Amino acid sequence: MSSPDINEDDIALVTEILRSGQLSIGPYLEKFEALIADYVGARHAVAVANGTAGLHLCMRLAGVDDGGEVITSPFSFVASANCILYERGKPVFVDIDEESLNIDTRLVEAAITARTRAILPIHVFGQPADMDRLNAIATRHSVTVVEDACEALGSEYKGRKVGTFGQAAVFAFYPNKQMTTGEGGVVVTDDPEWAKALRSLRNQGRAEMGGWLTHDRLGFNYRLDEMSAGLGVSQLSRVESLLGQRSAVAARYHEALKRIPGVRPIMPCGGTTRMSWFVYVVRLDDGLPREDIAQHMAAQGIPTRNYFPPIHLQPFYRRDYGYRPGQFPIAERVSATTLALPFHGRLNDQDIERVCDGLARAINAVAPACAGAAV
Repeated sequence: MSSPDINEDDIALVTEILRSGQLSIGPYLEKFEALIADYVGARHAVAVANGTAGLHLCMRLAGVDDGGEVITSPFSFVASANCILYERGKPVFVDIDEESLNIDTRLVEAAITARTRAILPIHVFGQPADMDRLNAIATRHSVTVVEDACEALGSEYKGRKVGTFGQAAVFAFYPNKQMTTGEGGVVVTDDPEWAKALRSLRNQGRAEMGGWLTHDRLGFNYRLDEMSAGLGVSQLSRVESLLGQRSAVAARYHEALKRIPGVRPIMPCGGTTRMSWFVYVVRLDDGLPREDIAQHMAAQGIPTRNYFPPIHLQPFYRRDYGYRPGQFPIAERVSATTLALPFHGRLNDQDIERVCDGLARAINAVAPACAGAAV
């Protein structure tokens, strides 16, 4: 489904760090943070163990507590809602816009209550959410905005990079992301007090100037190691090239899919002036049986994924919190028709043709009346 783009410079730098003997809390962590802050356009960056850790820390700083509510989308990876539960808060799901697949800003204001602590938009698949409307709503109601930008490094909303619209934003660098640190994430913010608190919270609650065994607050071990930070430094040195390669692969997919009826790709829309391609997702017409198509593609050796199952219909959300089908119909309808195809920046034309031919054959096999695709 994906493949990290690792070159010899990446390997050499990580090897150099291993030989240095300083494997944690060293110079590459600081360098990585400075480079990320500069790239995004934020004043501060605090690297953490993964994107989920970053989201968790932001929920704590946003004041989420027992019963505190956070308005967010049900169409996302489950971590975006789990981070609210970690603080004993309540995810308040709002249905999505069918074109952008992001939270529907027309529904957000009605979901705000006296218990609302934050709005957590997800820039799903690298498509920016409508941040102007969300920030206007948040300002009217004095609630915090945290951007889940874990899938969106380099994306731009109205010409401005995501990660600079909220009180804080979180990026992630798992191996399927636009760039990777193996595991790892970063929180960016313009607020020096948030940055100070984030550095303490990720490091077992130690103060920046305190002793190693002095803990000012309840914290976590959410540190990012030096090897991961060094890999991030190396990857950032060519991040625009990495993004460009992924964009070129997406463009080749767009062209190849034009000949397959019943299939349409997710495309930039709304205020998106640059989409940073995290995965390549298509939507199938309602009459096409997605699971059967996926099985036929798997039989051809072509993996796919149903990005994303709605969070509220995950088994433990239904069991523990009483969610049920039908509560967020657009997210559920979209989820039933989305299919992620193999995607990374080094796919060549032959790879893309093989995937698209396999998709056309699968559609012909399961729904020949809907097909007629050229194979």
